[in-house]
Formats: sequence, C-alpha cells, structure tokens
Amino acid sequence: MTQRDISLLKLAMIALLAATIPFSVQSAGAQDSPQAGLARKIGSIKAINGNVLTLTPDSGTDISVTVQPNARILRIEPGAKDLKSATPVQVQDLQVGDRVRVRGQGSADGSSISALEVIVMARSDLEARHQQEQQDWQKRGLGGLVKQVDPATGTVTVSVTGLGGTKSVAIHTSNATVFRRYAPDSVKFDDAKPSTLQDIRPGDQLRARGTRSADGSELTADEIVTGSFRNVAGTVNSVDASGGSLNVQDLLTKKPVVVKITPESQLHKLPPELAQMIAMRLKGGAHTGAPGAGGGTEMTGTAPAGSGTPTSPAGTRPPEVSPSAAGGNGQGTPGGPGRMRGSGDFQQMLNRMPAITLSELHKGDAVLIVATEGTGSSSTAITLLSGVEPILQAAPASQGMMLTPWSLGGAPGGEGQ
Repeated sequence: MTQRDISLLKLAMIALLAATIPFSVQSAGAQDSPQAGLARKIGSIKAINGNVLTLTPDSGTDISVTVQPNARILRIEPGAKDLKSATPVQVQDLQVGDRVRVRGQGSADGSSISALEVIVMARSDLEARHQQEQQDWQKRGLGGLVKQVDPATGTVTVSVTGLGGTKSVAIHTSNATVFRRYAPDSVKFDDAKPSTLQDIRPGDQLRARGTRSADGSELTADEIVTGSFRNVAGTVNSVDASGGSLNVQDLLTKKPVVVKITPESQLHKLPPELAQMIAMRLKGGAHTGAPGAGGGTEMTGTAPAGSGTPTSPAGTRPPEVSPSAAGGNGQGTPGGPGRMRGSGDFQQMLNRMPAITLSELHKGDAVLIVATEGTGSSSTAITLLSGVEPILQAAPASQGMMLTPWSLGGAPGGEGQ
C-alpha cells in the first residue's frame, strides 16, 4: 500500500466521524462537595413524591431534595443568563425530567438537601430548544479536518469533503466564539471541556456553526467543537462478546488494535448492494468541485443538538447522538430514501442502516471504526460500520472519498450538514 493509498483510506474514515460525536444539552456545572451547610446541586428530576424530589445530579449518586414551604421556585427559559425574566411556580408545577438547580441546607453525608431555592428549566422547553439547535446546526453547520490554525488572525482552515470533492473552508473566530473540546476517552458532550483556539491542532476533527459567505469558502463561527479521534480500517482478528471488545488488524498501521464496545457505541452494517454501489463510485472517482449542498446558563450549556434527550447523557443517537463525532459538511436538505445527491442524503441513509451487536461480528469481517483517541493500543468505539469489504478494496485506488459526509448517529445538530 503506497503512502497515497494510505492517505486516501484515511480520508474515507472521516466519514464515520461526520457526526458521530454525541452531544447533550446539559453541562456538567459546578457541584458542591458533600458536606453539611449550604449546598448546591444541578441535575434532572428523577422522581417526585409530594414536596420531595429525587435528583440525578450531573455527577455523583442520586440525592433527596425536600422543598421547604418557604422555598423560592422559579422557572427560567433555556439560555437565560439571569433571573430577570424568571416566573414563580409551585412544587406541583415540577415534572420528571425537568432540569433544576437546588440550593439549601445539605446533610453531613451529602445524600440530601433541604432546599430553599429551586431554579427549574422545564423538560418541554429544553426539548424545544434542543430541536431548534438541531435545525440550526443543520442549517448553519459544517465540519471537516483541520488543516491549519492561524492564531494571529483567529482563522482555522478545514478540509471539507463532499460528494463533489474536497475544498478548503476558512473558519473565522472572534472573542464571542464558544470553543469546546472532547476528552481523550469520552465522546459525551457532558465530558467536553471549554476550550480555546490554541487547543485546536492540525488533524483534529472540527464542527462549527455560524454565518457562511456567499460562495461557502468562509464561515464566521458562533461555536466550534473539536476533538482528536482515532480511525481504524481493517479486519477483525477476534471478538470477545462477553468482555465487550474486539481485536482489529488495522490496515493503515498494520498493527492489531483492541477496540472496546460500550452501550453507547453504535454498530451498523451496510447492506451488500449499498456497499457495492459505494465501491463502484470510489473506483470511478469523484469529480473535483464544491461539496454537495448541503452561551447559555450553566444548567443547559449550548451543546450541539443531536445529543440525546435533554435529561440524559449524550451519545444515544448522533447527536445525540449517540456518541457522535464532528465531521461532514454542507447544509442541504436531506433527501428521500435512495437519493444520494448531497451529504445530508448520505447521513439520512446511514442513520437507517441496520444496527448490529458485537456477537454478530466474526473473524475476517471488514470494518471501519471511529474511536476515542484512547491510550496505547486500546480505544473505545464511537461508531463501527461492517459490511465494508468492497469499500476497503476500492478505497486505495479511489480519486475521492464518498464516505466523508456520512454520519452514523448524530453530530452536533444531528445534521447531515
């Protein structure tokens, strides 16, 4: 395999990352350490029994919250930065799934709080905001591979690949741009940390949303999410279904890689006819051209949509994502079944691919995997795609990658771009 072939195969792997990076509308939020005295917790309501709430915090175990008769209970809209527009509500107005911040007297063991203040964001409001963000990421988002970072001008140049080919897009940032970066061993947006332009490196996967120039060659970013992920293309050496892992012979490094499979990992299989069709396109090459068309409060954050329900960790769809990653491009409207005119169509198609379990994989199966950066030779799978034998055979000889716009489970905004 030549160096050129390896480069082309690497491009093929960007596809899976196009939006497999899971995202959640909730942010970690500061949590007070368990101790007697004033305590504060942020989380979601798990159960309600009269004036007693069972709260699932962003970190730690469930706690019991007793809302005192004289407690102040205020409802705010997602994204609110203060309480100026807050509306007083009663305990009976609270519902399971609502996001709350409680303050009050904490028990010595940290297992309960006697709340004197409850600030609530209704689950229905969070879901509506989540949907709006999905639509915004779809309409104004793009993603790709970081080629260059210019701190002096605040510009990040990314390589965006679509059905029409690959082109460079300049992402302009400002002091108002929100930066986030994924943790090396996690694809949950909850685990993503506030970041800076200086943290972005060539080779990173990047997804941004903002205002595009008329010709699509530039974007002024409102928000940028980056991460460094591992791409594995190869054949299965062995499967440990009980242990939740598989050993894959990586065609790029020619070394075995242990890939962990968790409940959040998304496993899909391409039907043979679709794999053959894609392989034929890869063998034929792609014409060069433009790609196919295509800050809130501490309680919610402004996570890219498509990260699961507002009250549960991201990584359940693609956004959602189910664990999802940044990537993909374009913004066009998704097409109907069988259409392949834009990257959005590819993502729609991928999202409908049959899900499989680890036990359905066997020695010799060809797989494409996007995984966490991990440590050493072990990574955790974000997305795994099997049934790709024809694609791996065609990729080294291809003149352009058709997989890059794909998204298997959701990217910020769950967009297909």
